[in-house]
This record gives sequence, structure tokens and C-alpha cells, in this order.
Amino acid sequence: MTTQNNKVALITGASRGIGAAVAERLARDGFTVVINYSGDANAAQAVADRIEAAGGRALTAKADVSDPNAVRGMFDAAEAAFGGVDVLVNNAGIMKLSEIADSDDAMFDQHVAINLKGSFNTMREAARRLRNGGRIINTSTSLVGTRLETYGVYVATKAAIESLTAILSKELRGRSITVNAVAPGPTATDLFLHGKSEELIDHFAKQVPLERLGTPADIASAVSFLAGPDGSWINGQTLRANGGLV
Repeated sequence: MTTQNNKVALITGASRGIGAAVAERLARDGFTVVINYSGDANAAQAVADRIEAAGGRALTAKADVSDPNAVRGMFDAAEAAFGGVDVLVNNAGIMKLSEIADSDDAMFDQHVAINLKGSFNTMREAARRLRNGGRIINTSTSLVGTRLETYGVYVATKAAIESLTAILSKELRGRSITVNAVAPGPTATDLFLHGKSEELIDHFAKQVPLERLGTPADIASAVSFLAGPDGSWINGQTLRANGGLV
């Protein structure tokens, strides 16, 4: 295990899927990790247990990212436990599909509350409280480029996150904090695979020049690069981690 000089990384939506893979990878990189979750305490604790069994340090923190008070409380808990936060990874999100004509208000509002407002809440808190030299890494989607039908509301929230990423990177001038986004392509997570036939999954895989789906570990590697010293000159960018899809 390498050392990051006791740096602390807070990962939202880290109880499963890409978030869990990011938490475990950053722990292997030497970060102390704060595993945020909104509902499944057992899954979050299982991630923490795996990290600690491998010699790392981890804390679980329940918070609904759409609630600014809960987000402040999560940062308070991280600061109380570890002294501060150096890296924020915005991973929490939902994806519900519908053509725009058929999208109801509740579905639209939920996407905005969790994907957009949730990321805004944590970015705002990080902008105020992240230690100098830190990193903010947001999650977009390569669907911003492919623009597939039925993904309209979801993609709209992620396109907004890419714009916030670029603007915040400029607003944090003088503090040596980078702000970037990772935009995964189709990735083999429960969220992606749920409800899809084998034929449809294979179709998505074949769209990628490398002819496979991404894995959570693939995305975690991109986050690790941006969070670590080798990513220090990358700022205000969206890195499309999608095997060449778009």
C-alpha cells in the first residue's frame, strides 16, 4: 500500500457499484476513506470491513446528498474523525429512463434533487472546506456524448455537472485544488445490468471498440489517477472512461 500522507477521501454513494470500487481503490492508494451511503448501512459497512481487513482506514457516513444539512453533517463527521477532507468523489446518483414526453414531474424532480442538487451540495461544501491541494472528482456519463433516447432527464443533470465542474475549477484558483469529472460509458454494475436482456447487454458491449463493458475497477482507476499526484495538472476537464465509445 502506498501512502498519501494521511489524506482523506470522501466518496458519495459508495456502498456498491462504482462507488464501492472507488473507495477500495483509493484505500489501496493510501487514502483514509469516508464511505457515504443513503440507505443500506450493511452494504456500506461491508465495504469498510474489506478496506480495514486489507490494512486501510474507513468510516461510514449516512447522508442524503440532496439535503444540504445532511451534507454539512457528513463533512463535520469526517473532520471530527480525521481532521479534514482532501478529496471529494461525487458518485451518488440515480438513473430512471423515459422518453421526455412520458417523463413525469416526480421523476424529473428526483433526478435533479439527487444527481444535480446532490452534487452541487457536496461541491459547495467542498469548495468551502477542502484542504488546499485537494481534489474534487464528479461523475458524469458518456451518454452526454451518445445522447440516446430515453436518457434525456438523466443526461441533462450530468451535462449540468460537467459545466459546474469547469466553472468550479476556475473559482478555486489559488488553492491548488483540481476539479474534474469522470464520464463512464456502459459499465457492468447492478444499476446498468438491471432489467436488461443478455442480447441488449451484448449490444452495448459491441458498441465499444474494445468490445466489452467497462468494469467498476476501470472507472476507479480513472478516479485514482485524478486523485493522485500524477493527475495534478489535469483541471476543469471531463475524462470519458468508455473504451472509445464516444
